[in-house]
Amino acid sequence: MGKPKPASNVEAPRYHHGDLRAALLAAAEVELAEKGIEGFSLRGVAKRAGVSHAAPAHHFGDANGLLTALAAEGFERFLDAQKLRQAAAVDDGLSQLTAAGLGYIDFAMSNAALFRLIFSSDRPDFENPVLHEAAEAAFNHLVGEIGRLSGANPYTDKAAMVDVMAAWAVTHGLADLLSEGRMKFLHGLPQAERETVLTEIIRRAVVRDGSAVENAKPD
Repeated sequence: MGKPKPASNVEAPRYHHGDLRAALLAAAEVELAEKGIEGFSLRGVAKRAGVSHAAPAHHFGDANGLLTALAAEGFERFLDAQKLRQAAAVDDGLSQLTAAGLGYIDFAMSNAALFRLIFSSDRPDFENPVLHEAAEAAFNHLVGEIGRLSGANPYTDKAAMVDVMAAWAVTHGLADLLSEGRMKFLHGLPQAERETVLTEIIRRAVVRDGSAVENAKPD
């Protein structure tokens, strides 16, 4: 489905000319994947990018500033992964929501370190306007899909917001467990069969009494 390669398999480009900021972010992603959040350092990023030790600090201030910028980029790619799946799916509410969920899982499995950074680390500064906007866009995408499915605005309809939380909790749980290799049963299935099972699990999050949310609400 056009999934990106895992970050750990990508070599950060060494900077010679052009966009230094992009080169530093690419190097930071590899540093994060290989060293983890605890071992992440500006010095390591600079070495990978082939620049002076001062270059990352000049662009991002400190390690947390660089991780904040990387998290913002991560949320953008996270949303792109969902939209990529949706572009290939049937254009109805339930299919689109499920496709977004599969894209969510694609991103987590292909970018485990980046997934942990944007969802499980306190290092990025979510008060930063760029990161805040990127994170909010990702959440609003889910809200919009539930709104389309239910015919209600989750920001004003409590039941619809409960559906948002249910869909998010189930999909995020799957993504987290699969990215950590903890769902042995699913990992052992052929890809097509695994995706069929994942689709069924995601759909159960928005099904009530055997009917999808869109059919469970009164006309």
